[in-house]
Order: sequence, then C-alpha cells, then structure tokens
Amino acid sequence: MTLFFMDAFPWYMNDKRDFMLYKQDSLEILKSMPDSSIDLIFADPPYFLSNGGYTCKSGKRASVDKGEWDVSRGADLNHAYNVEWLRECQRIVRPGGSIFVSGTHHVIFSIGFAMQQLDMKILNEIAWFKVNPPPNLACRYFTHATESIIWAAKDQDSRHYFNYQAMKEENEGKQMQSLWSITPPRKIEKRFGNHPTQKPISLLKRIITAASRPGDTVLDPFSGSGTTGVAAALLDRKFIGIDINEEYLGIAKKRYEFRDEEEAQTVVKTYRPAQSTAAKTIRKTPKK
Repeated sequence: MTLFFMDAFPWYMNDKRDFMLYKQDSLEILKSMPDSSIDLIFADPPYFLSNGGYTCKSGKRASVDKGEWDVSRGADLNHAYNVEWLRECQRIVRPGGSIFVSGTHHVIFSIGFAMQQLDMKILNEIAWFKVNPPPNLACRYFTHATESIIWAAKDQDSRHYFNYQAMKEENEGKQMQSLWSITPPRKIEKRFGNHPTQKPISLLKRIITAASRPGDTVLDPFSGSGTTGVAAALLDRKFIGIDINEEYLGIAKKRYEFRDEEEAQTVVKTYRPAQSTAAKTIRKTPKK
C-alpha cells in the first residue's frame, strides 16, 4: 500500500503498511485521498443521539451521551454533514466497489436520502437483528432490536462485486436474506476497552467477505475501536481507519496486534431464517 496522503502521517502503521490508523478529522483525510482508490467502505457515522437521554446497559440505567462528536446540530446541519462525507466516499470508492453505512433511525433516513441526492445506486437495506437487545426503560415503545445497514454502489452505472456463493454457503446452501441475526460484540471483543457503538466482528466479516476480494483495500472513516480493521486483517484485506479519538485508536491498535486471540475465541453466530425471529402473527379466533 502506498502512502498517498499529502498532509497526514498514520498514527499507527504496521510493518507491511497494509494496516493504518489515522488520528484526524475524517473529512480532512477523505478529501486528501485520490479518486477511485478504495474497494470497500464501511461507515458507522455519528447517530447524533447524545441528547441527555438514558438507555439500559448491563441491566442498569445509563446515559446515551457518547461525546461532543455525537451531539445533534439540528436536522439540516446533520444532513449537510452526511452529504459532505458521503460525497467524498463516493468519489474515492472504485467503480466496482461498495459503500455500507449502518445506523439507527436517528441517522439512517438522512443517510438514505443523501445517497439518493448523490445518485448512488442503493443495492440493499439490511436489517441487523441484535437477538438480545437491552430492554426499553420507558416502557412506551417497542424494544429497539435492530439497526439498518444500507449497501450502495458508486453510481447508477456501477457493476458491484458480490460474493454470492460465499453468502449462500454461510447460509447452509440457501440464498441469504437481508435480515441478519447476529449477537452484539462478545466480551473478548471488548477486552481492551469499550466503544459505545461497537459492532460485532462477525457482522463486519460478513460484509467484507460479501463485497470485497483478498488484497482489496477497506476504509472505515469512523473506525472507533477498530472492528472493521480487525475483520479486514483476518480476511487478508488492507485497511485504513480514521478516528479523532486517541483512546479508541489505542483500542483498535491492541485489537489488531492480538487479532488471532480474538478470532480463536469469537463464536460467529450464523444466520437464522426470518421466521425464527419474526414477531408472532395474530391468529384467527377459532370458531365455537
């Protein structure tokens, strides 16, 4: 991998220069990258959820505030930011590459609209079912048990890569649906520290396997604790991660250095058929 950033040097880089972490604002790095230079982008952007509310964590009441980076600036400014970083991702992804963006309802509608405004080709909306989500403390809503992941290509003319056979084999010989039942990160994945929106490594391994080839370059512009990077390294992909928080970068570095231990102890939950996780339907009252 060539160092092609004119005004930045990696915060961490391995000896082969195929795993890099940058401590900088994502937009600054993205704007310095050349056109069509990345094969796959996975982004888990700010959800703009830090509003003084509360959630349930490990059975206890916990604040949802994650930091200044997650504070909402209002719908218009939040959306303008999403359009800006997605435009840069669209520019740097290769014509046959893919962009995956995850989020809850707080951000995902803005992401989808921004992709439409940029004339990206939306390929799938994936529903990640978390299997064992935390309960809803207010008891005034359904329990939030899913996150959405939008899969898009560069533009309407793109011919994206999809490893259909690998996904079919993972799903016991059947076509894989867009409903994925994968448990949240296991304890081994958080042994070096916690990130408030950390994704399970099995989720990222599925995405990377589905939409890239060995040797491809994967980018995560909001890399957090480095799950995308660890998954990419385990699957023989190159990786570039960007985050402004040095604590999270430190976690990502340690996870990369001890990735084989994490791989050995992580049990990948396979896909469950939709009917096993769907809500029960209302049955007709039997005739007397």
